[in-house]
Amino acid sequence: QVQLVESGGGLVQAGGSLRLSCAASGSTYVNRAMGWFRQAPGKEREFVAVISWSASSTNYVDSVKGRFTISRDNAKVTVYLQMNSLKPEDTAVYYCAAGRTGWGLPRGGNEYAFWGQGTQVTVSS
Repeated sequence: QVQLVESGGGLVQAGGSLRLSCAASGSTYVNRAMGWFRQAPGKEREFVAVISWSASSTNYVDSVKGRFTISRDNAKVTVYLQMNSLKPEDTAVYYCAAGRTGWGLPRGGNEYAFWGQGTQVTVSS
């Protein structure tokens, strides 16, 4: 079973940067696509970014393209989300998730088997 622990959230001013980390455990990590989702108060969970297990492919929601970068270090079994040029609308709880398979770049929550507990990101204007 894969366990995921996010860290790196916090309070930042608009225009600032944060790097989220997701430390995984479990031997199946390297065979899974890994994604980041977020959920703002009163809103549904939203896909943010995904990276293939080989790290050769990535995909992002349009609202973060050019500002966020997802990466992974399979030797450290860790996934990262570098967030630059943050906006108040990026405020949310951010969740790391492990895909059900290593194929493709899943964007739907039901395509993920394991979830972290979330880390709060707050962007002030």
